[in-house]
Amino acid sequence: MIEMSKGARENMKQVVNLKIKGMSCASCVGRIEKGLLKESDISDVEINLATEKAKIKYDEKKIDPEKIIKLIKSIGYESELLQGKNLIKKDEKTQKLKLIISIIFSAPLLVSMLISPQHHHAIIPPWFQFFLALPVQFYVGSTFYIGAWKALKSKTGDMNLLVALGTSAAFGLSCYGLLHDHNHIYFESSSMIITLVLLGKYFESKAKRKTTEALNALQNLRPNSSWVKKGENFNQIPTEDIQINDIILIKPGERIPSDGKIIEGETHIDEALVTGESLPLSKTIGDKVIGGALNQEGVIQIQVLSIGAETMLSKIIKMVEDAQYKKPPIQKLVDKISAAFVPTVLVIALMTLVLTGLFKANWELAIINAVAVLVIACPCALGLATPTSIMVGTGVAAQAGILIRDGEALEIIQSVTTIIFDKTGTLTQGSPQISNFKVFDIEEQEFKSIISSLGLGSEHPLARAVQDPNFNKNTQPLIVENQKTIPGHGITGKIRGKSYLYGNNKLLKSMGLEDLELAHEWEHRGETVSYLIDEEMKKIIGIISFKDQLRSTSKETINFLKKNGIRTLMVTGDNQSAAKIIGEELDLDDITSGVMPSQKIEIIQEHQLKGEVVAMVGDGINDAPALAAADVGIALSTGTDIAMNTASLTLMNGNPYLIADAIDISKKTYQKIKQNLFWAFIYNLIGLPLAAMGKLSPLLAGIAMGLSSICVVSNSLLLKRWRPSKRAPSQG
Repeated sequence: MIEMSKGARENMKQVVNLKIKGMSCASCVGRIEKGLLKESDISDVEINLATEKAKIKYDEKKIDPEKIIKLIKSIGYESELLQGKNLIKKDEKTQKLKLIISIIFSAPLLVSMLISPQHHHAIIPPWFQFFLALPVQFYVGSTFYIGAWKALKSKTGDMNLLVALGTSAAFGLSCYGLLHDHNHIYFESSSMIITLVLLGKYFESKAKRKTTEALNALQNLRPNSSWVKKGENFNQIPTEDIQINDIILIKPGERIPSDGKIIEGETHIDEALVTGESLPLSKTIGDKVIGGALNQEGVIQIQVLSIGAETMLSKIIKMVEDAQYKKPPIQKLVDKISAAFVPTVLVIALMTLVLTGLFKANWELAIINAVAVLVIACPCALGLATPTSIMVGTGVAAQAGILIRDGEALEIIQSVTTIIFDKTGTLTQGSPQISNFKVFDIEEQEFKSIISSLGLGSEHPLARAVQDPNFNKNTQPLIVENQKTIPGHGITGKIRGKSYLYGNNKLLKSMGLEDLELAHEWEHRGETVSYLIDEEMKKIIGIISFKDQLRSTSKETINFLKKNGIRTLMVTGDNQSAAKIIGEELDLDDITSGVMPSQKIEIIQEHQLKGEVVAMVGDGINDAPALAAADVGIALSTGTDIAMNTASLTLMNGNPYLIADAIDISKKTYQKIKQNLFWAFIYNLIGLPLAAMGKLSPLLAGIAMGLSSICVVSNSLLLKRWRPSKRAPSQG
């Protein structure tokens, strides 16, 4: 793929998604990509042969989708904007009609050949065979001629060119025999090759549709209509007309139309198809719900918090679709091979024709052998080997609650050698509880009011912990001015004209203050300590500690990774004592405590320089730079949106054991890709020499070519049987 300068790419932010018709093999994909990237206004092109979709990045100031569609047409393909769900298109129905016609006209020719292999022209008169083969060759086969002409115009080759040349040669040789001795008639070969190729493409397209079942299942989760409150009554309206803050009534057995929070009622919600969470979750007033989840028992009312592309379901669907566009490194290698494949086959076919004709003095045999070479070498299977595996792999992973951003991440995760974990919210539950507190020269209620007010709006787990209603009983929220987060240290703000600092030991030291003996006691027990400091007086006026529990699957996750030879490290901003206790309990290979967000990147880079493939697992805003720096970033959905948007993988139910499942599905998908490429190549490695030597007839070559594509897609579909190895409660 042609690369542009970084500055040019940054200016080209608009993306259009298109449906491209008429692609038959990997060569078609390469031709479109090459043709589009010649335009300086287009910065990136990603095409998926299996779904016939393209994602194109362009400069909206200089070019628009309509011009891109015209450009694709000039390359030789029809395209249209993707809108809503993909339906069966008219051209697919035309393909089916042509297939039926082809079978009807070709069947008598095949039966005649089977009954009398040597003299089948005696059963069906040669001229009648000609009239049977004529519509198959030029009406049904027009698809191949049109595609071949477009390929020649683009000075490239593809499956269409190979089939058109092969069948035309067989048909032409038969016409020559028809006009001369009636002994060299091969109309059944040309007709059956076209029929078999079409039949193979038909079964292939049906199988390809199955690879999108996981994505279609997600798209179908959103109900078509919803009961929305209008005045005192609930009216049924299309779901697409829902607005933010609308009140929606959801009955038992109905799916939730959009993300929101419960304002009335309680129930159990089944989120299995959205997050992979196997058990229904208890929900009551104030709890958030995800669009697409199933309301199991109670009648509830929710207030809509997000709609359209901003809902969790839409984001999941987009991430899965994006993963199916992006090519992994192995596919880029396959594309290079495919680009040279068709010209190489044409040379082999020409050599077969010339050498067989010269050495055996039988030009009829030479033509037949050359036709067989052209037919067997169609590179359809080669083009489908990788995308079909990725589509199925990312689809079943999404159903298990593992969102994989792209094919590259899917390929890399299975080769990870080192995984670096954040602590809070990743290995632990991320919802630390207040354990102890002590105040100095200030009232307890005042202390509680100040730290809870300073922590309002912060995503940090310790800031959220002090919002506990039981802790803040009988306290009043205070107005905070000039509130600021100090990365890796804490929060600062002014309350009633007085400046306060609230944060960790690093914040304390930055003020030149000594920590307290009491803090050492709490930290030795594995508790995390925060301080409230009067900035003007440079004095500690309160101290509070928090205890965070391990997730129930953290130990099993680490054990699995270690058994598979993966080093496990923890890098945290927490104090050494708290980090050490967690590290020893989990038997981690190494721990680093008290680090700043920027230091996490340095640690990752150190391991990368040693040749290690590094994954980073985190959930907070401060983890985002490290997630981006790692070879694979893994975010927990229980964390922040920034972390999820940066990561290559997102674990939807906050269960760290899904890392083991992500590695497992990655390995199995990569194995399928390698198996598919093996089968795609083995058909050609065995078939090409046999065809060139005259040991494989054009008819058998057509069967083998069709079977290779079906074999590859069917092998990919075996991934649908994959299941995650363990389901654990997301909270644990």
